Amino acid sequence: MSETWKVSIPCTRAEARILAADYLFVSSADSSPTIVASETDAKRPDEWMIDVYCDAEPDPDLIANLLLLSPSAQAASAAPMIERLADEDWVTMSQQGLEPLRAGRFHVHTASGHPSDNPGLTNICIDAGQAFGTGHHETTMGCLQSLDQLRRSGHRFRHIADVGTGSGLLAFAAHHLWRDAKIIASDIDPVAVAVTEANAGQNAIKLGNGRSQIRLVRSNGLDHPALRQRAPFDLIIANILAGPLVALSPQIAAASAPGTVLLLAGLLSRQQAEVVRAYVREGFRLKHARLANEWPCLTLVKAKKYGWTRKPHRKKSPLASDYFGEC
Repeated sequence: MSETWKVSIPCTRAEARILAADYLFVSSADSSPTIVASETDAKRPDEWMIDVYCDAEPDPDLIANLLLLSPSAQAASAAPMIERLADEDWVTMSQQGLEPLRAGRFHVHTASGHPSDNPGLTNICIDAGQAFGTGHHETTMGCLQSLDQLRRSGHRFRHIADVGTGSGLLAFAAHHLWRDAKIIASDIDPVAVAVTEANAGQNAIKLGNGRSQIRLVRSNGLDHPALRQRAPFDLIIANILAGPLVALSPQIAAASAPGTVLLLAGLLSRQQAEVVRAYVREGFRLKHARLANEWPCLTLVKAKKYGWTRKPHRKKSPLASDYFGEC
């Protein structure tokens, strides 16, 4: 039976939020640890804790890497707390404190939570495990609300890609909103792909290549042959990080057609201008920005062919509306 160890490191609320959006870090272990950030005292809202679960006793190199997650703990020379856990289902235990959430028409809960009996809500059960994405972070909440708004405003999509799917939550939401769509969900992390497959089974969502099904692939961006074959998409969702979003802009543009809707999240508000500029250069226009705390969720649309040309002899912002035709 494998061991389970927990390393607890104090952090600030801001560090926990950044960690929730950027959960990849260098590890000296053979398998990726699971990270859970939680508030320690409601009366002290800035005091949070990072709990890292490992399947082997953490060595000094791993501890040093984990401390990089909390600069405030490093500055205060705070020693991490290390303990070996009893043989229990610690993933389930770590999620027991997560309350169900409401985002648009979606009611998202873990297996230890309860589905809603409101017929107007769509229940989705997510147990993230080693792939994060239970919906409790502002980036995922913003994407769920934006997807719901797209459906309410009459959008119909038939070919959808969820890039960096994590736990599969956003792909599942798109499946519920557009039942006849062909959806492909990808992630660079094989653990995320396995977790999404398990979550699909828990939600009775069929996996496959047909309509009303979700195809799962492991891919670095949109580099998988299945993604290239299915392009162009009429809806692309990418809830990742600002750096990868900028780097992937040419790939995403190549997989888009005039009128393609693009939903971007995982960036901070201070990174929005850089991300938008990257996609404006690829022929997109910003339609809407939904902001929750410092986390924007951006909705962009690919301009019609020949419909976005820079007017000569005028100096305007690259976001000026007259650079674009109708979408």
